Amino acid sequence: MEWNPETLQFLSQCFLHTLSPQPEPRRAAESSLSEAADRPNYGLAVLRLVAEPSVDEQIRQAAAVNFKNHLRTRWVPSNDLNAGPTFSPILDPEKDQIKTLIVSLMLSSSPRIQSQLSEALAVIGKHDFPKSWPTLLPELISNLQKAAQSSDYASINGILGTANSIFKKFRYQYKTNDLLLDLKYCLDNFAAPLLDIFLKTASLIDSTASSPGGGSPATLQPLFESQRLCCRIFYSLNFQELPEFFEDHMKEWMGEFRKYLTTNYPSLESSGDGLALVDQLRAAVCENISLYMEKNEEEFQGYLNDFASAVWSLLTNVSQSSSRDKLAVTAMKFLTTVSTSVHHTLFASEGVIPQICQSIVIPNVRLRDEDEELFEMNYIEFIRRDMEGSDLDTRRRIACELLKGIATNYKKQVTDIVSIQIQNLLSSFATNPSANWKDKDCAIYLVVSLATKKAGGTLVSTDLVDVQSFFLSVIVPELQSQDVNGFPMLKAGALKFFTTFRGLIQKPVAFQLFPDLVRFLGAESNVVHSYAASCIEKLLLVKDEGGKARYTSADITPCVPVLMNNLFNSLKFPESEENQYIMKCILRVLAVADISSEIAGPCIAGLTSILNEVCKNPRNPIFNHYLFESVAILIRRACERDASLISAFEGSLFPSLQTILANDVTEFLPYAFQLLAQLVELNKPPISPSYMQIFVLLLSPDSWRRSSNVPALVRLLQAFLQKAPNEVNQEGRLNQVLGIFNMLVSSASSDEQGFYVLNTVIENLEYGVISPYMGNIWNVLFMRLQNNRTVKFLKSLVIFMSLFLIKHGATNLVDTMNAVQDNIFLVILEQFWIPNLKLITGAIELKLTAVASTRLICESPVLLDPAAARLWGKMLDSIVTLLSRPEQDRVEEEPEMPDIAENVGYTATFVKLYNAGKKEEDPLTDVKDPKQFLVASLAKLSALTPGRYPQIINENLEPANQAALLQLCGIYNCQIV
Repeated sequence: MEWNPETLQFLSQCFLHTLSPQPEPRRAAESSLSEAADRPNYGLAVLRLVAEPSVDEQIRQAAAVNFKNHLRTRWVPSNDLNAGPTFSPILDPEKDQIKTLIVSLMLSSSPRIQSQLSEALAVIGKHDFPKSWPTLLPELISNLQKAAQSSDYASINGILGTANSIFKKFRYQYKTNDLLLDLKYCLDNFAAPLLDIFLKTASLIDSTASSPGGGSPATLQPLFESQRLCCRIFYSLNFQELPEFFEDHMKEWMGEFRKYLTTNYPSLESSGDGLALVDQLRAAVCENISLYMEKNEEEFQGYLNDFASAVWSLLTNVSQSSSRDKLAVTAMKFLTTVSTSVHHTLFASEGVIPQICQSIVIPNVRLRDEDEELFEMNYIEFIRRDMEGSDLDTRRRIACELLKGIATNYKKQVTDIVSIQIQNLLSSFATNPSANWKDKDCAIYLVVSLATKKAGGTLVSTDLVDVQSFFLSVIVPELQSQDVNGFPMLKAGALKFFTTFRGLIQKPVAFQLFPDLVRFLGAESNVVHSYAASCIEKLLLVKDEGGKARYTSADITPCVPVLMNNLFNSLKFPESEENQYIMKCILRVLAVADISSEIAGPCIAGLTSILNEVCKNPRNPIFNHYLFESVAILIRRACERDASLISAFEGSLFPSLQTILANDVTEFLPYAFQLLAQLVELNKPPISPSYMQIFVLLLSPDSWRRSSNVPALVRLLQAFLQKAPNEVNQEGRLNQVLGIFNMLVSSASSDEQGFYVLNTVIENLEYGVISPYMGNIWNVLFMRLQNNRTVKFLKSLVIFMSLFLIKHGATNLVDTMNAVQDNIFLVILEQFWIPNLKLITGAIELKLTAVASTRLICESPVLLDPAAARLWGKMLDSIVTLLSRPEQDRVEEEPEMPDIAENVGYTATFVKLYNAGKKEEDPLTDVKDPKQFLVASLAKLSALTPGRYPQIINENLEPANQAALLQLCGIYNCQIV
């Protein structure tokens, strides 16, 4: 794309129309730009448009956004084939011109355009800096020094913002030599200029703040933003290790850092966003000193007392306003780090811990208006923070983390002080429950948040209160309150306490409250009925010593009708139509309770009604998964108990499943196929016509195009092969099934699924039916063996050959293979079966392959031929390795290379339904112990030709395996003669 007046006019018009409120011109312009973006020098032309002062500012701003996004997709195009459309990359000559222009253009632009170009520059820097863009840092430093001389803070902050973006890679990235070399280059060039501008700006802030009136906010704002950016760059450059330059100049940095924590700037703090800007700088300082406390404790210790005092003082004066949360959290994190370090003695002085508790912890744990608003307006986010631990950066959580930190070394003092605080809060509540309910909430929150979980378990304990008496006196009155809608935050806190300490609450006490939990499912508050559902669900998981469930079906079955009714009704509350906590509770109840037809009927009706709704617009994958698991467990437990329910379930579910198939509800197709497989397996032959229609659809190649559907389709195909073997052998269906096997086994990403199909065919069809197809089957397998053998494929092949031998005999196995190519069997045996037998894992697979291999050496004329003595010995050696050595000693898993091409264009993934899983069937139920089978078979064989086999064993088995075989003979009292 050449830069000329016509290009300028074309691009200007396009960007103008992209701002149009009318969809037609906007779409046309977007289409034109998308087409133009494929042409060489498009990015350069857009950048020149951004630089054109005669063009309207709005158009230039739209162009700057487009330029940034253009670089994101085309500077280094993604190699991820699943990432969507691929774009032609920007060529090197155009890249060089963009890099030459962008810095000066960014610095001369208006603030809005500058921010877009700064982001664009960071995109380039992420890939090219420093190795492919050696001029960038010198150019930034030169411009920074020029801007500093004229105190041009618009340019200074633009440069610092860019530097901050490109230096962020030094945070959190794994330390490598390349990273450290890049860091050294940046430090050598930028550390000194950074300190110069930081100290210059500090001096300007001091002089401005000390002038009459404390200086104008307009003057101070860019100065504070500059210092904030310097602090973030400081953090990046110091993250990996303490650089020598920063160690040498620690005094200058720390002096200014402390000043910002201890000084107020009234003229700026009282204006608009001024306080937020000052707090952002203070929060950045707290992050820097926390970093030094964690990583450079020894060098930092001389400054620690002053900073601890400054942060403490700052925290006691930070208001409860949510705008100051970031500062409060970072400051408390610093004190937490100090409390767990060797300098914890700072907290040992008399009165310090009570003061921290009184003036920092309790005020930050108390509910604020913002918490109440979140509780009412966004229950999902409230629960995520309150119950699921995503509140690491909230005041409530970090205040409790500070107490836990101090308790690491001063447990008794913290416990005594907090216990007194809890009693004081409860006493305050008792004097006026309606007015002081937040005091009780605070007390409950402290007990729950400071509880400790025993390592490796779910049992939670606390030293703050006696759990039983606290539960009875403080929690039970809330749970037994007849008004489920009164003081909902207090009710939620009580339910959370019950859930947290469920293992410590004695069964009679907890069970007495079960009807109250069921009642709270009817609370209008989304949080309250979610917590009630979660509490019931978690109670049903409690295990006593020995792993026995505390609450059994006998305990809950009497109240299941009311419980299920309330659970389904709670899904009708606004915002709870797809409440995952309720659906998870439904799943848990169905897993524990006895499912009679009286319960099953309303449940399947309720679940299918919900399923029909979510099919219209699947939004919540967690809710949907629990929904399908609930359907699966209901089918499994109800129909196993009462087969007469199968037809009723089919009547309810079929319309929903047909809707999923007919409307191609992508997210639900794998679930639908798994449920259909479950229903097919429950049916007795002959299979009904409605299922045969699905079978026809299943055999269509179109059904198999989405890789995310394949495991579920295989599961369904296996069900049909098991339940309708006669139908499979009609109307050319077996040919279609083997076509599917061929397609699946040809790719490394789906070969295992292909073997599942083939193994099910072998298990369920007579030999006379499959024998005409065996030549083609072996051809397909040998072709794959030749072109792309993987460990996974070889193991699957050994299992298949073993299964074939067990089902149809060694002679048929050898003859069908040799029919493809003379003596191919012995080649396959030596090169693939023997070396890979030891890699087999899984109890059923191990027994199958060991027994099949034993039968091969004891029954097959090919291996009993004296000419095959060496192969016979090597096969036995491999069998003994498989049976005598632990899995970790014989299996070295190779990572399989994913076959990316198979997944192009599909982002949906397969999710297995645990409750619709295929039962593993043992094809060798008559053999209990493969080790005994081996030595008994060898003893019987050797008795026919005494003296022959001990010599072969001696020559071909490893010494360790000879000893293992001898030991097995002794154990089972068998002798090889």
